[in-house]
Amino acid sequence: MKEFRQAYFEGERALFDSDGLTIKDCIFDNGESPLKESRNLRIYNSKFGWKYPLWYCNDVKLERCTWMEMARAGVWYSNDISIKDAMITAPKNFRRCNKISLRDVVFTDAKETLWNCSNVELKNVSAKGDYFAMNCDGMDVDRLNLEGNYSFDGVNNAEVQNSRLISKDAFWNCTDVTVYDTYICGEYLGWNSKRLTFINCTIESLQGMCYVDELVMKNCKLVNTTLAFEYSNVDAEIRSRIDSVFNPSSGRIKATGIKELIIEKDKVDPSKTKIICDTIDVTSDAPEWIRNKKDV
Repeated sequence: MKEFRQAYFEGERALFDSDGLTIKDCIFDNGESPLKESRNLRIYNSKFGWKYPLWYCNDVKLERCTWMEMARAGVWYSNDISIKDAMITAPKNFRRCNKISLRDVVFTDAKETLWNCSNVELKNVSAKGDYFAMNCDGMDVDRLNLEGNYSFDGVNNAEVQNSRLISKDAFWNCTDVTVYDTYICGEYLGWNSKRLTFINCTIESLQGMCYVDELVMKNCKLVNTTLAFEYSNVDAEIRSRIDSVFNPSSGRIKATGIKELIIEKDKVDPSKTKIICDTIDVTSDAPEWIRNKKDV
């Protein structure tokens, strides 16, 4: 393989259509698409300073590299990409890629990152930004720390474990997603999804887990969680009290207790949901906003 050391590349398509390069301690700056249409690349301790560095590439391995703020939309339409020990400060990275492995990576601006990708592996990744991992298929996620809303929208065939997600509207429109040993804080969790499973998770959510078909929860805690399970088919084992449960469509809910159970009999059939708990403090036939209207 041809090798470059301590080189400075500028201008558009500086190493366009390369095959078999080792790149060490190099700078790519002041020019779009420096490695577009390239393959068999090994890149170490290098910096990308401008837009679109790795488009339509194949078989690329990077270690200890940095994407600066203007290296936007860095890796698109590429396959077999492995990145270790990197800092990526630019948004909109990874779009329509296949076979991505990210280990020990920090995204300081993860806005619109990992869209429409397949076969994605994330290990020890930290990210901040909205719309992370939209419409991906086949994800293996371990130790993700994410701060950003609307994450994992439209994801299929994914496992997430040992993670911490501060994310409103996470896991919407998903199919076949399982989350293990993870802390999730965010409103409206999981809407419009199918076969969504949480195991050993701690969740804080307003109107969480609603409109879900085949929702499974095992050994989970729901902290400060209200109006849960609306119109969901649910099999839930909750090892805490639930602040309020609202109009589950069917299934089974087992919990330490429920502060308020709200069932509108004209909207759902209460006989289709089995409630198992030691105490239900209050049973209501309408949510608070409807009761308040009646009182006016």
